[in-house]
Amino acid sequence: MTILDENPRDLDAHSDASYAASRARSQTLHAVIDDPQARGRAGLRVLTGDRPTGPLHIGHLFATLGSRVAIQDKGIESYILVADYQVITDRDSVGDVHGATLGQLADYLAAGIDPARSTVFAHSAVPAIGQLTLAFLSLVTDAELRRNPTVKDELAATDGRPLSGLLLTYPVHQAADILGVHGTVVPVGRDQLPHVEQTRAIARRFNSRYAGGEEYFRAPDALLTDLPVVPGLDGAKMSTSRGNGISLGMTADETASRIRKARTDSERRISFEPDTRPEVASMLRITGLFTGERPDEVAARIGDGGAAALKRELTMAVNDGLAAHRARRAELAADPEYLEEVLRQGNVRAREVAVRTLEDVHDRLGLRL
Repeated sequence: MTILDENPRDLDAHSDASYAASRARSQTLHAVIDDPQARGRAGLRVLTGDRPTGPLHIGHLFATLGSRVAIQDKGIESYILVADYQVITDRDSVGDVHGATLGQLADYLAAGIDPARSTVFAHSAVPAIGQLTLAFLSLVTDAELRRNPTVKDELAATDGRPLSGLLLTYPVHQAADILGVHGTVVPVGRDQLPHVEQTRAIARRFNSRYAGGEEYFRAPDALLTDLPVVPGLDGAKMSTSRGNGISLGMTADETASRIRKARTDSERRISFEPDTRPEVASMLRITGLFTGERPDEVAARIGDGGAAALKRELTMAVNDGLAAHRARRAELAADPEYLEEVLRQGNVRAREVAVRTLEDVHDRLGLRL
């Protein structure tokens, strides 16, 4: 047992120990997932998802969507959350959440998510998850929440805006998402580990305090990904809010326009130098993700062609690479009734599971009247 099992600490203070423990569990989990017999015995259930704050971009395609399809295709039960309630954790206006949700769903399906094998559902359609959050809040301290690195990072990104109660308790909401459907596997990058560790602690504390030591909730494991962090056109991490990305739903012409307007530098010869030429390096990396080349190989091929040649190569690579996805996405987006039916069915399945979980929790809390 590691210190993380019962007493999650700030990863800023215990980064080496916590990451090593999580990495070891993740490696074991990868081995189980890759072994057909082992994964059949393990009873795995994945919970993952996205906030519908705007269009999904190519960073999502390479970093999450592909891995979700691979997990689904291995026969592992998957729940994919459209985290619409989480949109308001750090903003006053939600925007067009319904439109963003349908767009997100269209991208999921176009990437290969099969609604017959993966349950896609919306936060707001499963009230039982919100009620579980209330119970789980009794199992964490204010200090733990304030130490959470992700909460601190999110707060820093709000430009000094006061910390809302919703943002402070964000890790507990995520624990309710995961445990509400009895998720046992949570694919994340290292920066999201604090949330999974908090969920593990909540599961163990509930079992100890309210379930008499019975393992009602399995402590979920983080499935750490080594997938690429796709950079934005400006050298920073690709983000919808920064406007530095290429959305999966863009047309070929919109993509060309976005790339054409992107900043580079005045040097004629193209070289891969991330520290001194971040914008050029990002374009080389993105091109390589689609062509299968290393960034330095792309740079050597372009040579003295300059920024114009680099942008042409990037535009062609992206538009060719996304052509099939965009064609399928356009078909799906043209049939919003189908998308809403997919979401409705997923909501029904998720509600059934979450309501059973809530009833079991109420039994253990002595609240079933």
